[in-house]
Amino acid sequence: MTTRILFVCTGNSARSQMAEGLARALAAPRVEAASAGTQPNPSGIHPLAVEAMRERGIDVSEGRSKKLDDVSGEFDYVITLCDDAAQNCPSVPARRARFHWSIPDPALATGEDARRLAFFREIRDDIERRLRQWMGQEGLLDKAR
Repeated sequence: MTTRILFVCTGNSARSQMAEGLARALAAPRVEAASAGTQPNPSGIHPLAVEAMRERGIDVSEGRSKKLDDVSGEFDYVITLCDDAAQNCPSVPARRARFHWSIPDPALATGEDARRLAFFREIRDDIERRLRQWMGQEGLLDKAR
């Protein structure tokens, strides 16, 4: 049986895209990850999210910002990654559990590109830490990772 995880944030351009990419890379066989936004960003995935993920050997450059209606089927777990999504997506059911991880939006970082990229890295690392802990507890982590 496949376990399905959905990551939701507002724009589906940074946090949820990074979470989806990391979950796919860390997941045991028969675990699927997807992401969507309550208000998808028409510009697509943030370039600094793509760069931060590339540093981990994960390519998210071909992804696109999706709305909730674009992801089909039922999900075992729904994880909201921003407070806005937690408040505005109560209609997405989860077969097993819903979680909320309040994670700052790296797309709001200001300053020079190096400083902004550093913030994207911090967010990526925070999401990875949370995923490793949670997926490990749930038996969803690939043992080789």
